[in-house]
Amino acid sequence: MIEAINLTKRYEDGVLALDSLNLKVNPGEIYCLLGANGAGKTTTINLFLNFIPPTSGTPLINGIDVTRDPLEAKKYVAYLSENVMLYGNFTARQNLDFFAKLGGKKNLKKEDYYMVMREVGLPERAFEQRVKEFSKGMRQKLGIAICMIKDAPALLLDEPTAGLDPASAAEFIETLKELRRRGKAILMSTHDIFRAKEIADRVGIMKEGRKVMERTREELEYENLERLYLDYMRGGLGPEPEERRAS
Repeated sequence: MIEAINLTKRYEDGVLALDSLNLKVNPGEIYCLLGANGAGKTTTINLFLNFIPPTSGTPLINGIDVTRDPLEAKKYVAYLSENVMLYGNFTARQNLDFFAKLGGKKNLKKEDYYMVMREVGLPERAFEQRVKEFSKGMRQKLGIAICMIKDAPALLLDEPTAGLDPASAAEFIETLKELRRRGKAILMSTHDIFRAKEIADRVGIMKEGRKVMERTREELEYENLERLYLDYMRGGLGPEPEERRAS
């Protein structure tokens, strides 16, 4: 489970990047955070990863306070960024092996890595190919394979489909659906309204550091997410009522 309780971040220059965020992502659920650049999406993920400390509030991974016990919390979370950091001179398998061992998986065999790369849709020819020759779509697939090999119960994804062609993005979404079926709690920041509506069990809209709206998949069957998003971005609607903002 991923949970934020009144999570707040104010930087040294006085900028309020996140304002009392409350949200919860349960096992087997995908939660999409929508918002413009600077809305607080990446700040939220960075706080869950303990890349930056909160000003106040509590980020929890699998019930563990990330700020109090970051090493223990990181055992239960995997992270995929918009631009996956990989070792270009390593092959795909060597990258998987390196990150698996870094995550404590020490007894995996070559076929174990091959099986995960097949699951995410990497072609067989790429398994022993150097990553510096990969397209962005192939890099993202390898990134999600690294998340899968760790087998953490929680996944944090920061704009994972940005820059992907439609076919690669569709394949990526299918992989996330499979991870949801396996009971993973997935928090994903994105600009992609279409993908968010397609895959999310819940959608939250961020604006100027605040979660101004949250809707379930069922609620969005009766509302137009794109229109809702544009109305909030234009300031045409007031803040989300307290009972709707509570997670």
